[in-house]
Amino acid sequence: MEKKLSYVLVTPHSMRKSRTGGVISRLLSQTDLELVGAQIIAPDEKFVSEYAASIRQQEASGLSTGQELLASYIENNLGPTNGKPHRSLLLVFRGIDPCRKLSEVCGALFHETQSSETFSGETIRDTYADLIMDRKDPEKVIYFEPAVLTPRHQKLADMNMAHFYENFKDCDNLVHNMTYLDMSKIEETLVILKPDNWQYASSKPGTIIDMFSRTGLRIIGTKVFNFSLNQALDFYGPVETALMEKLSPVFGKRARSILEREFNCTLSEKAADALTDSFGKEYAREEFYKIVAFMSGLRPDSCPKEMADEPGPVKCMVLVYEGENAVSKIRDVLGPTDPLKAPGGTVRREFGHDIMVNTAHASDSSESYEREKGIVKAKENTLFSIINEYLLNN
Repeated sequence: MEKKLSYVLVTPHSMRKSRTGGVISRLLSQTDLELVGAQIIAPDEKFVSEYAASIRQQEASGLSTGQELLASYIENNLGPTNGKPHRSLLLVFRGIDPCRKLSEVCGALFHETQSSETFSGETIRDTYADLIMDRKDPEKVIYFEPAVLTPRHQKLADMNMAHFYENFKDCDNLVHNMTYLDMSKIEETLVILKPDNWQYASSKPGTIIDMFSRTGLRIIGTKVFNFSLNQALDFYGPVETALMEKLSPVFGKRARSILEREFNCTLSEKAADALTDSFGKEYAREEFYKIVAFMSGLRPDSCPKEMADEPGPVKCMVLVYEGENAVSKIRDVLGPTDPLKAPGGTVRREFGHDIMVNTAHASDSSESYEREKGIVKAKENTLFSIINEYLLNN
């Protein structure tokens, strides 16, 4: 069967409640679909009107009940309030029969034949959505929050994604929609969920996002990202210098010890210095190459030059957080570089393997953030080019 695209839209309410990580965990771990793109969007009235109209068209065709309730929710909650836009998170998945699979994980809008006591929390909406009816008037809705929005069939998915493309194709990937009392305290910082989180279907990426949510910071940008070789070399350039300074003397000294023991001789200081400059530096460079290969899927000494600027074969997720003291708050939850030295309850202690495979990166200063966001092009997102290419071919 042909692979198709479909989407899940995380509502502004779910984002304000920091439920984003929990939603992503279920979507990634309970389907065999591939997450191909993610972007924070700030819908305006034009998009909201088009989106609600597409839902009402399905109501007119008698597709399912509750669509008018959903269309009204979209009109009243997705668009700006008093001119202030709200953040929603668009997640796009690729695979076979994606609408059915995503609908099953998201769950029904409401259970007409079930009481609230029978809900099990099996689906996203069982856990995060609310539908409160008037006990005296069962037809009257007091409160409705669907948590996520997802199309029930492929025709609607394609129609909605065409609306997404037309409305958001030229938008900045970072959504600044918050006014703070003291802007001097507000920082942005970068987080990268590394390739080890994406090797197989797993709740890890969402769980890590959920752990970062306890900082109280807001996600203002995100995207699925594949480092090119040159981007990885640029991003980790400072690490190469540090490895050379730190590891070259250590392994030069170790090589000297091994040679002296093996050949029962004493090497001169000149020979020892030569080992540091040769073997020690080669070893440090190899460690640097391993980091670059881990992050990009490509080794600097084997990748053809003409491919050095092409996206590599391994996936990351880039997130930008905003709020007071964002850099230090994220670093505290992330934990030290070495997972074995990280305190309990930190991301790296929970999910890291070693110094290199340590599950996530976070900027260590505002200066680092400015450099790093330029390398990963945090303001740009390829999601809508992916959607457009799909729509042109379907």
